[in-house]
Amino acid sequence: MINTRITPWGINTRTILTIALSVGLYSANNQAADNQAMDAVAISSSASDVDRTLEEVVVSGHPLSAEGLAQPFAVISGEELSRAQAASIGETLTHLPSVHFTSFGQAVGRPVIRGLEGARVKILEDRIDTLDVSITSPDHATTIDPFIAESIEVYMGPSTLVYGSGASGGVVDVHTGRIPHSLPEKTSARFEARGADNDDRRTAAGRIDTSVGKFALHADAFYRDADDYGIPGFAESSRLRALEEEEEHEGDESGHEHDEHEEGEEGEEVRGTLPGSFLKTYGGAVGASYVGDSGFFGMAVSRYESNYGLPGHAHDRHEDEEHDGEEHDEHDGEETGEEGTAELDLEQTRVDLEWGRQLSAAGLDSLNLRIGYNDYEHVEFEPNGESGTKFESKGYEARFELVHSEWNNIDGSAGVQISATEFSALGEEAFVQPVDTDSIGAFYVGQTTWNDLSIEGGLRLEHVEHSPDRARSKSFSLLSGSLGFIQPMSDTWQLTGQLDYSSRAPIAIELFADGAHLATQSFEIGDPDLDEERASNVSVGLKHQSDLWMLAINTYYTQFDGFIYEQATGEERDELPVLQWQQDDASFYGADVMAQWQAMTWNRGSLSVSASADVVRAKLDDGDNRNLPRIPPLRWSLGASLNWAGLMAEVGYTRAEEQDSTADLELATDAYDDVYLRLAYKIDFQNSQLELFLNGNNLTDEEQRLHTSFIKDLAPQPGRTIEFGIRAML
Repeated sequence: MINTRITPWGINTRTILTIALSVGLYSANNQAADNQAMDAVAISSSASDVDRTLEEVVVSGHPLSAEGLAQPFAVISGEELSRAQAASIGETLTHLPSVHFTSFGQAVGRPVIRGLEGARVKILEDRIDTLDVSITSPDHATTIDPFIAESIEVYMGPSTLVYGSGASGGVVDVHTGRIPHSLPEKTSARFEARGADNDDRRTAAGRIDTSVGKFALHADAFYRDADDYGIPGFAESSRLRALEEEEEHEGDESGHEHDEHEEGEEGEEVRGTLPGSFLKTYGGAVGASYVGDSGFFGMAVSRYESNYGLPGHAHDRHEDEEHDGEEHDEHDGEETGEEGTAELDLEQTRVDLEWGRQLSAAGLDSLNLRIGYNDYEHVEFEPNGESGTKFESKGYEARFELVHSEWNNIDGSAGVQISATEFSALGEEAFVQPVDTDSIGAFYVGQTTWNDLSIEGGLRLEHVEHSPDRARSKSFSLLSGSLGFIQPMSDTWQLTGQLDYSSRAPIAIELFADGAHLATQSFEIGDPDLDEERASNVSVGLKHQSDLWMLAINTYYTQFDGFIYEQATGEERDELPVLQWQQDDASFYGADVMAQWQAMTWNRGSLSVSASADVVRAKLDDGDNRNLPRIPPLRWSLGASLNWAGLMAEVGYTRAEEQDSTADLELATDAYDDVYLRLAYKIDFQNSQLELFLNGNNLTDEEQRLHTSFIKDLAPQPGRTIEFGIRAML
């Protein structure tokens, strides 16, 4: 059994504060804006294989400007997205510089952007929040499946301003195309099926887009089913096992007697397969738009359901209480783990509306209104099948944006964002009371040029109010602003700089938590007197782009005033360590680099090589220079890609170094290597295309543990996995 005294205090998604990033915009202009963003990073269908490698994932241009952003963002789409697709959004994006992901089994994988995650990284579906409860606990999944994405945009800087204070660490926007903005030229369809050996995974997804008269129609569906996955060795890390042995030895010396149950548990080491890592997810959507000469109006209805296991989530406290009375054997033979595993059943229904109109007035480009409504719930089940806590969230988010051009040589956008949610957690393990949250924000972002210098600036005002059931309401008035520049140094080099100030309101969990949170093996206590957290950031970037070379270097430093994190009090409640939400100052700094070189080209193909690296550090400014928990380690990667006729071959190597800059009572994480291989072959027909592909992940079958994961010492990543699939496009 895992002794809760050794659980890292690092297990909370809100310990690390935000890098304050603001200014910029994903343009409200309807289809034209979407196309601009895509054109910056993805080639058209007529582009050659020779060009593709350097252009699929690059530091991209701003939708308002061809000159680019004062801070980078990345877009993956098309073939790059197809090759990267995984069970979660975070894992899908982890190949990008400075993007890592959390892990709580296969289903849970939120992105970690430059060390920031949880409430500070906002995940959007078509520019509207997912409105799920994934930020409330590390074992809660997001409700977007990567297989329905047309493209995924990752904002690491200025463009986060328009999405609210919750986006101060970054934004991941998944574009689904479920509400069409224009009439398709012809009916198109896409189908994909794949299977993997490690966990007997089976995946299928499909979509169709067509039109009838002036109505554009869309439908999609997806299905994924996977068993517990295989691991190279033990489920528990060597560091954790050594610590347990040390504590056991100390207990023996002090005369502690083990009961039969404890001795049985200590003799059962889980290895070879990770119990509770199974996953079953399915859903789909239908959408339609009326498209006129100068605009469109559309609606989409989607459904998402998932059942997944929670590895390392055995609910020890309840079983210990039962052992105090009498022995029980209801789990005998049911699970490979010594105590079985919990699981979670999730379902969501979502309705989206969007209206967009091109304007003919001088200086006014477009109007856009987007509304999303969500009805979400999930139930957590004990290992014995009994239902536990039920989480519910109902709410909406609405965005209205006006895009203008050439107002005194300024292009920009003004907008208003409104949201309201009703959140509740009911059951024995409900660690936070029901809370209603309302927010309203207004923003303006703009850009102008002076000679060759491009200047960007933005401002956001926001008001957030939390109204709990059993406590007084809390409200926050927030201000964020930014100023950045882009200075071309030659035809192929440019320098960027950014100054930001941002503020973020505490979320409900940080204010009102009061109960046992078994996902983090702790008793959490919120602080209703928390203030907003403030951050001042400076960042500098350098980029080179030529026909054969691409190089992007970014550095950043942020000083935090009163960021919110959890601190161990040294007390225990219900046999769990007490963690108290509080505020302190901190500093945050890091860098990332990405390079690509088109080494060879010939008549029908090309060979390209790439390299990337990222590093980040974060510390409390309390005099002791304490490290913050779950900060990603230094990581570097090498890769090569060959395209010849219909064949694509890609091989890559990633090295994650040891992370020993740990927080108090947080265990270090060993270094690991990761080798992957991608093979694909396309067969073209007159009006369609068929693609066969083979993927190999963790080919060396090495034990891999993510330092960003709450359960990294209980649950490693999957071992060697071979995946085969077929993709058809009409």
